[in-house]
Amino acid sequence: MTMEAFQSHRGLVIPFNRANVDTDAMLPKQYLKSILKTGYGDWLFDGLRYLDEGDVNTVTSTRRINPEFVLNLPRFLGGSILVAGENFGCGSSREHAPWALRDFGIKVVIAPSFADIFYNNCCKNGVLPVQLGSRTVATIIEEVEAIEGYEMKVDLEGKTISLPDGKSINFEIDESLRQQLLFGLDTISLTMEYKKDILEYEAKHRKAAPWLFDNSLS
Repeated sequence: MTMEAFQSHRGLVIPFNRANVDTDAMLPKQYLKSILKTGYGDWLFDGLRYLDEGDVNTVTSTRRINPEFVLNLPRFLGGSILVAGENFGCGSSREHAPWALRDFGIKVVIAPSFADIFYNNCCKNGVLPVQLGSRTVATIIEEVEAIEGYEMKVDLEGKTISLPDGKSINFEIDESLRQQLLFGLDTISLTMEYKKDILEYEAKHRKAAPWLFDNSLS
């Protein structure tokens, strides 16, 4: 699956005022049985979104929705920017968690801190993780909860967040990860950027040690 490039995004903000949200909460273990990289959006925060248990064979439309969970509230339907508490994405290193966020429609996750592996997995799958100070995140969550239809624009090129009141917040991101997101380069695509160098190295190595490439010896 080709990763979608990310330059900037304007979207409705969803407040998720919880700390230490782990990847099992984002996508429970029963959904890891799928061998696909897509189709996980209906299972995002499965144990919180639904009042009954499901698995990969359960028809989502037949399940009982939890009307009190934030993702199910009418005012946040269609939201694409998630603002959460510290240590977001802790727990196992399952890449399925950012797949579920992406498939649900989440483009940006803002939090005071992230688990390292989860942070990098987001960048590899087109979801932008933005780390801001705890007070700043708390203020944004308060404003989102108080103001219906709260939207913001996240500009990766300029590394800025534009708020509804006209204020702007700067954020930092590793430059290599920024470039990866800006140009939609997943790990394989990044490797293929060096295809010419790889082929040249192989040609030199084949010339220097031809016996390593002699299939008749195998």
